[in-house]
Amino acid sequence: MSIVVVGASLAGFSLVHDLRERGYDGSITVVGDEIHPPYDRPPLSKEFLHGDVDIALGETDDPRTRWLLGHRAIGIASTATGPGVTLDNGTTIAGRSLVLATGARARTLPGAQAPAGIYTLRTVDDARAIRAALRTARTVVIVGAGLIGSELASTAATLGVQATIVELATDPLSGVFGPLLGALCADLHAANGVRLRTGVAVAEFLGDEHVSAVRLTDGTLLPADAVIIGIGAVPNTEWAQDSALHIDNGFITDAQCRTTVPDIYAIGDCARTYQDALGTHHRCEHWSNATAQARIAAACIVGAPPANIPTTYFWSRQYGRMIQFAGNRRPDDEVRFIDGDPSTPSCTALYERAGEPVAVFAIDNARLFTRYRKQIERRPAAIATP
Repeated sequence: MSIVVVGASLAGFSLVHDLRERGYDGSITVVGDEIHPPYDRPPLSKEFLHGDVDIALGETDDPRTRWLLGHRAIGIASTATGPGVTLDNGTTIAGRSLVLATGARARTLPGAQAPAGIYTLRTVDDARAIRAALRTARTVVIVGAGLIGSELASTAATLGVQATIVELATDPLSGVFGPLLGALCADLHAANGVRLRTGVAVAEFLGDEHVSAVRLTDGTLLPADAVIIGIGAVPNTEWAQDSALHIDNGFITDAQCRTTVPDIYAIGDCARTYQDALGTHHRCEHWSNATAQARIAAACIVGAPPANIPTTYFWSRQYGRMIQFAGNRRPDDEVRFIDGDPSTPSCTALYERAGEPVAVFAIDNARLFTRYRKQIERRPAAIATP
């Protein structure tokens, strides 16, 4: 019987690949709400804004896999043959297993629907609109100093656009890297001519038909030919709210990506998965998490031994620098530089707990970073130590 996948982005595409790699030869139906074949999202905030680059994830011409693109799921269905999904055209598709990989959508702000010239970045169509705007803009205001906002600011700067980042938090990226290394990343903006305003929020967007400025809560007026909002994402789960699934900031799953309903799995940005290392459920929006959870779910579906649950890993390219992180840090972990320091062009730092490395951070030091990442992945017990 067929396996049904709802979501045709990285997580869904990777699941299909991993099922085939594990010998599953049955039919797979993949439903996607975008009309575009599966594509890679990380380049959208970087290389793609400079010009078209190949972002296709791979081939979709396997006759055993049916891709229903441009269709939206509107509800979970229970059928005699197994779990299914109802689509916006009224049809229901069921299989022996149902995998939810519906991803997330960009958060926005009140008033961002008008005037024109205010963007969020999630899809390739969003990126094309932003790219067109940056070709003519002289000034851009980016709301949010997270990884996406920082990458957008970096790209805007390389295109010759004056960028200002507005961030509500007083310590950007401290929640991700901790205050010391978060500040190190934030300092890259000033070093590259990007203004960073922290501890302040957007009060309103000004302009009649097209945005012309952003007023901040402290009264500051920032001229803006374009505004890009990068303040995180909301999991796409509302369509299934009338089902028996447990939903709380994502589809709740166990460590093997199984939801609270038998034979239904959730992976990627829409899933809030139990993580042994953290001792709680956690929703992770990183590229590596989507591919890792696809492997885990594929193994579970075909009855193979459980796939290894990797540590968190992500990277970001900003101002020509490569920032990498792996592991699971906690606020009280000790930070120790093992190569360089905040004043040097490249550096590597370990997060340590009870004297053991539990996470690693690096700027422009892939070799040393990889060595410690592998060491941390070989010591999962150290990561889970309270």
